[in-house]
Amino acid sequence: MAASWLSLRLVAPMWNGTRGIHRLGGAVVPEGNQKKERTMLQFLTDHFYDVEALRGYLLQREMCKVHLKNRSFTWLEEQHGPYSAGAFFILKQGGAVKFRDKEWIRPDKYGHFSPEFWNFREVPVEAVDASDCEINYEGLDNLLLLKELQSLSLQRCPHVDDWCLSRLYPLADSLQELSLAGCPRVSERGLACLHHLQNLRRLDISDLPAVSNPGLTQILVEEMLPNCQVVGVDWAEGLKLGPEEQPQDTASPVPA
Repeated sequence: MAASWLSLRLVAPMWNGTRGIHRLGGAVVPEGNQKKERTMLQFLTDHFYDVEALRGYLLQREMCKVHLKNRSFTWLEEQHGPYSAGAFFILKQGGAVKFRDKEWIRPDKYGHFSPEFWNFREVPVEAVDASDCEINYEGLDNLLLLKELQSLSLQRCPHVDDWCLSRLYPLADSLQELSLAGCPRVSERGLACLHHLQNLRRLDISDLPAVSNPGLTQILVEEMLPNCQVVGVDWAEGLKLGPEEQPQDTASPVPA
């Protein structure tokens, strides 16, 4: 009979003076009073009673990490100015920044980056590459400090959604390039919020799985932003007629 491991339920540990995992053969107890690192199985048994509880715990843990990454850096703005504070937020997320007339600053594979940007207190940030970063709605408070930002890439950001796009209007005077390619939570509703960004010259909306009709969406976005080049979508995508919608040739004879 096939193993039914999916229905396995983790049970709480039983206590008998010392901590241990009770199985069919009895309790497995650490020898003596020596403290040993608890195994993953012991940890799971001590804290969870079923698989759903484990999944809930892992999800909550992940969301706490995202929340921590998107905390406010207002105190840095007061000490170092908005440009350096916003740049620090992006670099801590693993993104890259470009100050005006400076080279790109990127973290290395260990997440370390040069502290030289602290010397650019009065130099505006003109470009941000936040591709694959975990920026969310709360974290935008730090990004919106960059009032003279001209280019912003949010490619494949898993937490950027329609609500996030509705908050980009403070960048309307400066933002010229925006990439949302591969953002899984951006839909037509979020793209409609970009009507504030009338200075956009290039918008990448490729590979947006939440957009139900990419071709029609591109047409509507182009009408909404007439001076912007909208890229990443085949205009005919999603507009092809199905077999039942194909026009009939009325000139052909009708079979008897």
